[in-house]
Amino acid sequence: MAPAAASGGSSLPSGFSVFTTFPDLLFILEFVFGGLVWILVASSRVPMPLVQGWVMFVSVFCFVATTVLLILYMIGAHGGESSWITLDAAYHCVAAMFYLSASVLEALATIEMQEGYTYKYYHENISAVVFSYVATLLYVVHAVFSLIRWKSS
Repeated sequence: MAPAAASGGSSLPSGFSVFTTFPDLLFILEFVFGGLVWILVASSRVPMPLVQGWVMFVSVFCFVATTVLLILYMIGAHGGESSWITLDAAYHCVAAMFYLSASVLEALATIEMQEGYTYKYYHENISAVVFSYVATLLYVVHAVFSLIRWKSS
C-alpha cells in the first residue's frame, strides 16, 4: 500500500515516510514532550507519592509504547494490514485519556505543594504540568486524525 497522504490517508506509512505524513509526524513530538514529562516528574518532589506514581507510569508507558510503535512503522511491520490502523487509533485514544488524567493529577499535586516546598521543586512541577498538557494535546490530535484514518479505511 502507498504511504498515507498528508491529509490523513487510509493506510499507514512505512520507512522514513513516517516522518513526512500527518498525524504520524506527531510521534516525534510525543516522544520529546513525553520524555520531558518523565524526566521532570522523576526529578521533582510531590506531596502525594501515589500521584507521582501514576504520572510516572503514564509517561513511561506512553514513551515506550510510542517508541515501539514508531519503530514498527519504520520497519514496515504492519504490512498494510487494516488491523494496525485500528491499533493505532485505539492506542492514541487510550494514551490521550491516560495523559489527561496524569496532567490533571500533576496539576493538583503542584497546587498542593505551593506552600512548604522550595522554589526549585515547585517550578519543576509547573514545567512538568505544562509539558504534560502539551503531550496530552499532541496525543488528542493524533487520536483524532487516527480515528479519521480508521473510519476511512
